[in-house]
Amino acid sequence: MQFILSFLPFGSLLLMAGFRPAACKLNPVSCRLWTEPQQPGIFMNGDFVIGGVFSIHLYTRSDQITYTSLPPQPQCSGSMDFRELRFARAMEFTIHEINNRTDLLPGIMLGFEIHDSCSAVPMAIKLGFQFANGKDAVFNDSELCVESAAAAVPAVIGDSPSTPSISMARILGLFRIPQVSPYATCACLSDKRQYPAFFRTIPSDHHQAAALARMVKYFGWTWIGAVRSDSDYGNNGMASFLKAAQEEGICVEYSEAYYRTQPRSKLERVANVIRRSTARVVVAFLASGDMRFLLEELARDPPPPLQWIGSETWITDPEFLKFNMCSGAVGFGIPQSVIPGLREFLLELTPAQALKSPLLTEFWERSFSCSLKGQSDFSGSARECDGSEDISALKNPYLDTSQLRITNMVYKATYAIAHAIHSIICKDTQCDKTIKFAPWQILNQLKKVNFTTKNGYRVTFDSNGDPVAVYELINWQIKKDGGLNFVTVGNYDSSKPRGQEFSISRPVNWVGGQTEVPVSVCSESCPPGTRKAVQKGKPICCYDCIPCAEGEISNSTDSLGCERCSPEFWPNTKQDSCLPKPVEFLSWDDTLSIILTAFSVAGAFMAVCVAVVFFKHRTSPIVRANNSELSFLLLFSLTLCFLCSLTFIGRPSEWSCMLRHTAFGITFVLCISCVLGKTIVVLMAFRATLPGSNVMKWFGPPQQRLSVLAFTLIQVLICILWLKISPPFPLKNLMHYKERIILECGLGSAIGFWAVLGYIGLLALLCFVLAFLARKLPDNFNEAKFITFSMLIFSAVWITFIPAYVSSPGKFTVAVEIFAILASSFGMIICIFAPKCFIIVCRPEQNTKKHLMGKVPSKAL
Repeated sequence: MQFILSFLPFGSLLLMAGFRPAACKLNPVSCRLWTEPQQPGIFMNGDFVIGGVFSIHLYTRSDQITYTSLPPQPQCSGSMDFRELRFARAMEFTIHEINNRTDLLPGIMLGFEIHDSCSAVPMAIKLGFQFANGKDAVFNDSELCVESAAAAVPAVIGDSPSTPSISMARILGLFRIPQVSPYATCACLSDKRQYPAFFRTIPSDHHQAAALARMVKYFGWTWIGAVRSDSDYGNNGMASFLKAAQEEGICVEYSEAYYRTQPRSKLERVANVIRRSTARVVVAFLASGDMRFLLEELARDPPPPLQWIGSETWITDPEFLKFNMCSGAVGFGIPQSVIPGLREFLLELTPAQALKSPLLTEFWERSFSCSLKGQSDFSGSARECDGSEDISALKNPYLDTSQLRITNMVYKATYAIAHAIHSIICKDTQCDKTIKFAPWQILNQLKKVNFTTKNGYRVTFDSNGDPVAVYELINWQIKKDGGLNFVTVGNYDSSKPRGQEFSISRPVNWVGGQTEVPVSVCSESCPPGTRKAVQKGKPICCYDCIPCAEGEISNSTDSLGCERCSPEFWPNTKQDSCLPKPVEFLSWDDTLSIILTAFSVAGAFMAVCVAVVFFKHRTSPIVRANNSELSFLLLFSLTLCFLCSLTFIGRPSEWSCMLRHTAFGITFVLCISCVLGKTIVVLMAFRATLPGSNVMKWFGPPQQRLSVLAFTLIQVLICILWLKISPPFPLKNLMHYKERIILECGLGSAIGFWAVLGYIGLLALLCFVLAFLARKLPDNFNEAKFITFSMLIFSAVWITFIPAYVSSPGKFTVAVEIFAILASSFGMIICIFAPKCFIIVCRPEQNTKKHLMGKVPSKAL
């Protein structure tokens, strides 16, 4: 087993971590660690020692593994992250605060063992095994060393980055040693099947990704770039963000990944992608170290002004405020807080205290560029510290307690573990430090913790070991002196109802200090009246704006489709709203209506005038010879025919539609019946002159009246049936014109309409035939000839009316019908009565019985 571990890469990792190989079973008396344990950077003994891991450095010293000897122990290198050191000292401060309390773990002294993971997986694994194994190099026990091993710590706080936390959680989870991270946000850590002992006081990136996507959508950015750390934190966080962004309709022009240990050529390539992109908004899901390298590379050849969207890892890191290219950056950060007494504790650090800890020694020497031990390994200066150093004069993240965010997460995590221990060893106000407990008991109690810290923050965990997600929207705003400052401009609370989680409370300053929201779209917004059409082979955010089709509108910007207006509405010229279609009918103020009305009234007046002339000369031979009674009835019916055309003008209504068709049908039948009666009278009159003929007694005045009444009653009956079964009704014709409504009278029953017209036509045809037969009867003034002409005109008008009626559009349909009524009426009154009136008025000498009997030669009229 020893041989195998020596020649496997992972075996080397286990050896570096101090793992006890199974070979110890061969010698149960003595189990020995093969490597030296990692010494803590800050340490204090206590009844229960809590482990702490923070990424105070960014690198480990990499030595070549030869596989011929034990691999060298990993050592941290590179610059020191003073902010992470503040996190570590915040844990130290919190434990001192707990030890001074009488209501929490009274009489119990908590200790701590704080390590630097160097933000590296090998070191995190080594520390994970060390927390499980302890630091004793040799174990003497009669039992198997595997069984005798007990966890060195009851719980661990850390690590800050997600990737080392994941590696450590896999080790600690095997031993059910609870791990509470104040800063690891990877959503993957919520999986309790893989990480059963992991908790955190910072929200999961699942919530942050959703919040970032919602914010990007809120500000109207649909074309963005994305860059992430090539780590568990960056890859998982960006995957969640891209999924949420896709649901919000946001397109990503590029998605690049970078990790600080990758070759510089990779960093340059990512920077060039950002410089060449057309997206003006960049979402950066980067760890602080990776973001620093990227910004330094971009500063060499600055790209056009970009709107940066940051994750919580770097958006509140004060070290980045020196990059002016990030002015206007926005992102979600942990809510700021106040921890009373922390700043005073940090300022109490003295050279003597610093010498007790290698981490604090390095901090002191780097901060003051002097050596505490005669020769500094960190400051690069041989000057010894002389005691004049003033720690309060330092301006670095270690002492920046103006906006405590992650520091408060460390504070909450430490208190959570203290409350879990209290639940096991204390009853009321009495605690027993001799009680032995296993780490899994702490794990179970952590699931139940529910308390409020001294600075007023609630601490509880859900079933995934996560807290409620609450963020502040941070904006990097330019101060009066030209520097940058963090300003809280909004909030996000995942516990609120969906759609109400995100809110903005104050104005945001954007890139370059401008107050207007920068634009970042692949295609300009489509105005109302158009719709989006995706460009072939491109993301959905790249589109063309296509005008809506005829009869359709879009009343919003960037509409995906157009909506058809309802049948009675039509789009305006911009096609962004539906307007009521104009209603068209033959109104009284229409020019055509005025002309037709004038002719109608003129015709009726003409009929009345003829009636007056006939009544004045009712005793004259020409009036008496042409059946004056039927003539007056005919003139009355013609007057009604002229006037009934007026019922076709104006807005159609239920009563006007029924009136116009029935009045037209009845008056015309009455008119044609009178003409038919006059024609029959002419024929019968000549037959009565034949020897032995007695026909006139069968067609005297009573029979004439009865025949007119009978013919008219038939039409009345047809009209009654029509109105009873399916009467005409007002109808909105939406089919003839797309852009306007024709208001007309629907026929109701087409059979009824054509029955009315057919009956009129039948009588007109009968009248025409009889008049035609009587046209050459011997008479000096044969009325049959004029009736024939009138019926000929009548028939011609109504025969041409049918195709004209069917093909005429809109209000002209009604005009054609009125014209046919007027034309046929004028034809009858002119053909039948004009010659008689001419003789009565202009040729009175011909208005004699002798002249009518043909005994006086007639002159040409």
